[in-house]
Amino acid sequence: MEDPGSIESDGRRRLRAALPLVAVVLAALLAVLTIVQVRNVVQGIGDHAGGRTVDRSGPVLLQSVRDLARYQAATGSFQVIVDLEKDAGFLPPTVVGQRTLFVAIGSVDAYVDFSRLGDDAMTVSADRRAVQVRLPHAALDRPNLDHQRSYVFSQERGIVDRVRAFFDQAPNEQAELYQVAERKIGEAAAQSGLADRAEANARVMLQDMLRTLGYQQVSITYA
Repeated sequence: MEDPGSIESDGRRRLRAALPLVAVVLAALLAVLTIVQVRNVVQGIGDHAGGRTVDRSGPVLLQSVRDLARYQAATGSFQVIVDLEKDAGFLPPTVVGQRTLFVAIGSVDAYVDFSRLGDDAMTVSADRRAVQVRLPHAALDRPNLDHQRSYVFSQERGIVDRVRAFFDQAPNEQAELYQVAERKIGEAAAQSGLADRAEANARVMLQDMLRTLGYQQVSITYA
């Protein structure tokens, strides 16, 4: 039979051993309650302070659009036949004069210049759901002739011109052919609607890019 005194002493020892753990749990609970109270007080101050929110952010993506620099939005391929005739006026073409048919093949790039967009080029609505972008009209680059595919189709020369060509290859004549071809291709590109196609392509590109960022209404205009 166990001694009642020893049983009582064992119970006291267990109680004393459990006191530190109880103290730690109580301290943790007190810390949590304190943090909650402080958070509630801070939130209450913020809600009743009567402050205001000022949005000072600039037009979104303006710098990124500028970084696109010159966006090549369309390319047109052209072929033109240059019919260049020269004569002396007072002598028949069989003596002095020449006629050259030159087939010129080249391309023209149409682009939109984003590098010079001003700070007012992009306007974002207050709710960040709509954006308006104002761009310069598309421009046409200088015609680029394909020298490997361009060729002289036929050439007729008078006697004097044949003799002169035998001693001199007349590089200036070839340069003149290319200059005339470039001018004609440039004129054809201006009348082909290539610039309008470039503006339409640039509009689609920007609309897709801005809509992926969450803008529901995207307006692109050209000034």
